[in-house]
Amino acid sequence: MSTIQKFKLVFFAPAPNTRAILDHLFRKYPKELGKIGHYEQCAFVSRGTGQYKPLEEAQPAIGTPGELVFIEEDRVELLVIDQGEKIQLRNAVQELKKVHPYEEVAYDIYRLEGL
Repeated sequence: MSTIQKFKLVFFAPAPNTRAILDHLFRKYPKELGKIGHYEQCAFVSRGTGQYKPLEEAQPAIGTPGELVFIEEDRVELLVIDQGEKIQLRNAVQELKKVHPYEEVAYDIYRLEGL
């Protein structure tokens, strides 16, 4: 028997792509992502500047290999409700990678503890 677990998924996206990524994720997983009580599509989005330097073998969506890139990005935080086997969490991350424009998606996962 599985126990419901909650995680926070945090990812970084180019600012112009954030809305489309969130819309896609919420449409694909309406019961698992961004649902808090009687509210849905909940997320926290904060703006900042990201930087990276693609290596020569990289195929960056934005930028040129060997050159440092500074880009306006959003940090997005949303709740993932998992049924206990991390299947919903894995599905959410796989879907994020499919819809995200970057070759390598930067993301963090935090397990949430309830009291």
